[in-house]
Amino acid sequence: MSLMRISTGKRGEELAAAYLAEAGYRIIERNYRCLFGEIDIVAEEGETLVFVEVKSRRSAAYGDPQLAVGHQKQKKISMISVHYLAERHLRHRPARFDVVAVKLLPAGHRIELIRNAFELAFG
Repeated sequence: MSLMRISTGKRGEELAAAYLAEAGYRIIERNYRCLFGEIDIVAEEGETLVFVEVKSRRSAAYGDPQLAVGHQKQKKISMISVHYLAERHLRHRPARFDVVAVKLLPAGHRIELIRNAFELAFG
C-alpha cells in the first residue's frame, strides 16, 4: 500500500471522526481489528451502536468514495461487526452500518454521511 493511500485514509478517518462527534455520535473505538479484518470507527448514536466505514478520495477519478463499499466489503464489515458484538456481549444491542465518504479536494474537503448505508450482509 502506498504512503499516499495510507495518508489519504488516515486523514479521511480523522475528518470523519470529528464530523461524527460534531453530529452527536460518541466514538467508542477506532480501527477495531479482529481475525476477519478492521472496522474504521465504532460509535454510538443514542442507544444504537454504529459501525462506520470511512472511504476517502483525493479526486473523482475512481468515482464517489462510497461506491467502494460494494457487496464484498459489506459482507466483510458484517462479519467483523458480528464478532465485535459477540466479543463484547452486545448481541441484543440495536446496531447499524453507516458510511462516511470523504473527498479531500484542493478547494477543501467534503464529507457525506450515509446513515444505514446497508443491511447485515452474508452470502
